[in-house]
Amino acid sequence: MNCKIVCLDSIAALPAQQWDALAGDHPLLSHAYLDALESTQCAVARTGWAPRHLVVFRGGAARGVMPLYEKTHSRGEYVFDHAWANAYARYGMNYYPKLVCAIPFTPVPGPRVLAHDRNDQRLLVEGAKQLARDLGHSSLHVLFPDEDTVTLMEACGLMIRSGIQFHWHNRGYRDMEDFLATLTQAKRKKLRQDRRRVEDAGIRFRWLSGREIDSASLRFFYLCYVQTYLDHGNMPYLNLDFFERLHDRLGDTMVIILAERNGRAIAAALNIRHADRLYGRYWGSTEMVSGLHFETCYLQGMEYCIAHGIRVFEGGAQGEHKLARGMVPVHTHSAHWLEDPVFQPAIADFLERETPYVRQYLEMLQAHSPYRQG
Repeated sequence: MNCKIVCLDSIAALPAQQWDALAGDHPLLSHAYLDALESTQCAVARTGWAPRHLVVFRGGAARGVMPLYEKTHSRGEYVFDHAWANAYARYGMNYYPKLVCAIPFTPVPGPRVLAHDRNDQRLLVEGAKQLARDLGHSSLHVLFPDEDTVTLMEACGLMIRSGIQFHWHNRGYRDMEDFLATLTQAKRKKLRQDRRRVEDAGIRFRWLSGREIDSASLRFFYLCYVQTYLDHGNMPYLNLDFFERLHDRLGDTMVIILAERNGRAIAAALNIRHADRLYGRYWGSTEMVSGLHFETCYLQGMEYCIAHGIRVFEGGAQGEHKLARGMVPVHTHSAHWLEDPVFQPAIADFLERETPYVRQYLEMLQAHSPYRQG
């Protein structure tokens, strides 16, 4: 059966039904989500995220897809390779552009090479490497692959880098008090004090999902999202048009946690729901209230999971402070291939030396578990 690999400069060039048949039901890998990023000009060449999606066609039908982008910077990736880019620059070489297989602006682990057949998966990875060569790009990077994809990447000669995130696991808790009872006395006392402080400030919470999210609540969330970026001296990656299209196409997966005082919204957090996982994505507030961030972003998300029988809450990238809120450290990964015969072994040596430190850091975090022993 004839086989060819095609590079698409827009996900819209492939029918949604064909993409989703390979991506499964994961909302963040769906055609609708990725198309919303492109069609609202968030993940396009102008922003340094030029789509270069690879598709394996066999017998005229799409048998595998790989969400791929040509990057002219490393922003919005949450896997930090700026030191590698600086090393290239010191030797008068170009690290950018590079190819990145990822969900833009989304550090959520999952499959990255979407094909049912392992041979087609290998074809896509080798095709991505060849595309980097053909374009004269320095490298290929696969961000936040799941364990099965990591195995594939190793077999295809990519180097594996380890990272850490913090996730919360719902062990069948009846309610928040049932969860709090599993924590050490000190952590339990602190969380109760933090929650009481927010409650005493007159703040109440509402959970909105699907069509419960109206235009006013979505626009208020976006105001909060923008404010968070501006408070850190950055411009937001995403525009209101993106969130409106996301709500229109994938509204049933969206959960907005709204904090209100005297009936007026003062903070909001957006989560994405999929099967037995809730992904914490963005948050912001219009007022400073002690403990509001942790309550809105994390504890309310956990309480939502308990109420709806969701097994895991992923709190997003980084953040040791999440440990004290009952989240536990988990390994994440990225995979890297570099064309240059000098830098490739240099990066391999760097990763060989970095990996034990990441492992030691994970063990140190585990030793400070917030949960009662025994």
